[in-house]
Formats: sequence, structure tokens, C-alpha cells
Amino acid sequence: MKFTKMQGAGNDYIYVNCFSEQVADPSKTAIAVSDRHFGVGADGLVLIKPSEVADFFMDIYNADGSLAKMCGNASRCVAKYVYDNGMTDKTEFTLETRSGIKTIQVETENGKVISATVNMGSPILKASEIPTLFDTESVISQKLTITGKHEKTYAVTCLSMGNPHCVVFTEEPTEELNLKKLGPKFENHALFPDRINTEFVRILSKDCIEMRVWERGSGETLACGTGACAAAVASILNGHCDREKEIEVRLRGGILHILWQEDGSVLMRGPAKIVCTGDYDLDENGCNPETI
Repeated sequence: MKFTKMQGAGNDYIYVNCFSEQVADPSKTAIAVSDRHFGVGADGLVLIKPSEVADFFMDIYNADGSLAKMCGNASRCVAKYVYDNGMTDKTEFTLETRSGIKTIQVETENGKVISATVNMGSPILKASEIPTLFDTESVISQKLTITGKHEKTYAVTCLSMGNPHCVVFTEEPTEELNLKKLGPKFENHALFPDRINTEFVRILSKDCIEMRVWERGSGETLACGTGACAAAVASILNGHCDREKEIEVRLRGGILHILWQEDGSVLMRGPAKIVCTGDYDLDENGCNPETI
């Protein structure tokens, strides 16, 4: 299997061109290639496929093999892949995802994509559609108790950007948080029937925030595009940031810029880079069910 490893703000995936490659068991393959010791090392697997309703289709599998609906950073990397490899000559095109069709604009330099802006659509704020089991219409600064040895109640804001997010604001530097301990407790909380991605956010100014993210199915990642969008929207809903301004989101892997437009849609702008290309032996690693 020929692959390209790419990263957007440190959020890295293994990309496979399914116009020319076939992956018989993508879930098992995602687990194998994502392993950072025995595989290539990634936050998951992205398959670039033909689409009947858009220019391309993006299929995403998390590092644990579970199917994901949407990833903003992966969307930008797919844009770079298809443009740089001559699969399109458009600088604006559509990408079908499991959470709908997204429009992407690319910025190029010397014939290569250096950054991309994705229209992520409008946030879903209705509690039942995120989904959460809160008994309120929306979840803005609602109380959530994390049980355990040191029980604690947090004020959380939840929304969906094609996948579910729970945003927690903190006054302490995010680097001081123990995400390995906190992340799973949020991800698997009983109020989140489909699990949840959790963003821990510190407000730096009216147009700048810092964030760490725990992604369902992958653990802590260096960046999350939908998570950055969720954090920006939550910051506006709670009065911490201004909607009129583009918000700079500082993540462990880089910086993303988010704008919640007046029409309700959210724009995400950021980098996309190739790390390496190579061949992965599906048979040797037991990823091809036809040869097991």
C-alpha cells in the first residue's frame, strides 16, 4: 500500500489514494499504521476516494480503528494532496465527508499548496443533536461532574462541528493539565452516548486562545481542526472572545485561525504539510483479510 504521511498543525494522518489503491480492512489497517512503535505512527488513517456528489470523498479512521465523521486538519491535507498530485487544478473545490460536503480554498506557492481554508459549516448547538444527554436545549456553561478519587465539577460548553465536542475553560496554563488522566473521563462520560472530543482552553485575549485537545479514539493530539472551531465558537458563546474577529487558536502543534461568520458558518485556516511517502506491507502486518 502506497501512503503519504501528512500533518496539519501536528495532527498527523496516513493518507492513501484510493483512486489507485485498495484497503480491504481500513479499521485494522488504521490501528496498525497508527502505532508509533510498530507502524508508521499517526493519529489515524485517511482514505481519499471518488465522490458522486463532490470533487472528492474523505474517509477517516481513528488510531483505535473507529470511524470518524470529520477532521478539519485532515481536510486541509487532503486539499494539498489532490492539488499537489495533479488530481485537480481547482483552487476551490468540494470535499464530501461523513458530516456533509465542505468547501475548501487553497493558497499556493510555486505550484504547491501551503495553506487551506475550509468552510466547516455551522455549529450544532442543540444538546440532543450533538449528541449529549443533558436535559437542556443547549449546553452552554453547564455543570458536569467528573467522578473518581478527586471528584470535580466543571462548567462545560458542548457543540458539534460534524463531530461532538466538549469545551472546558481553565485559568491555569493548559500545559499543566494532566490530559492522560482527565481526557478519558470526559470522553467516556455517561452524558456523551457517542463519546466526546474534549478541548481544554485558556483565554489569552479577545482574539487569541490556547488549547489542548483529547480526541475520542486517538487520545491527545497536537491539534484538532474541528476542536479549534468548537473552542472558538464556545469562547464567543461565553463572552470571552469577539465574533467580529478572526480568533487565533494556539495548539501544541501550531496555530489555526477561526472565523465564525455572520451567516453561521465557521471558516478554519491553517497549514498542511507532507512528512514522508512510502510503502506499507499489508500482508506482512496482517491488514489484508484475504491473506490471513
